[in-house]
Amino acid sequence: MATVELLFSALPEHVRTARLVAAAVARRAGVDEAVLDEVRLAVGEACSRAVGLHVSQGISSPVRVVLTEDEKKFSIEVADDAPHATPVAMATTGSAVGTPAGTAPVADDAGGDSEDDMGLAVISGLVDDVEVSAGEAGGLIRMSWPTIPASVTP
Repeated sequence: MATVELLFSALPEHVRTARLVAAAVARRAGVDEAVLDEVRLAVGEACSRAVGLHVSQGISSPVRVVLTEDEKKFSIEVADDAPHATPVAMATTGSAVGTPAGTAPVADDAGGDSEDDMGLAVISGLVDDVEVSAGEAGGLIRMSWPTIPASVTP
């Protein structure tokens, strides 16, 4: 299992770099080429959300992105250090577990910010397997995509 960790200052201009790194690592991990744009967009949304939370709450710690290459899937975690007054927990899982892909997430945060909710809705529309959790210590968005085995050429 290979892991890449990226820490960056909560500045909007660093989101592009995170997207490019995520796409490059996803490609190397064996994520289908047709899905790479979705990976880029989802990481961009998650990182933009984390940057926005850090900026709006005056948090100077870096945004953390962890990219993990496993045997059958590629995972990305985007973490922020912004305290969330109301805990948030939501998950969507693709049809591999019996839930139709694209199922709308259920959030426990009844009074969430509409811009924040929109970003999470975009992510859940792009990624079949996503988990979002947030509490007093910060938030975490965990996304994963299946990988395709490398073809053997004769």
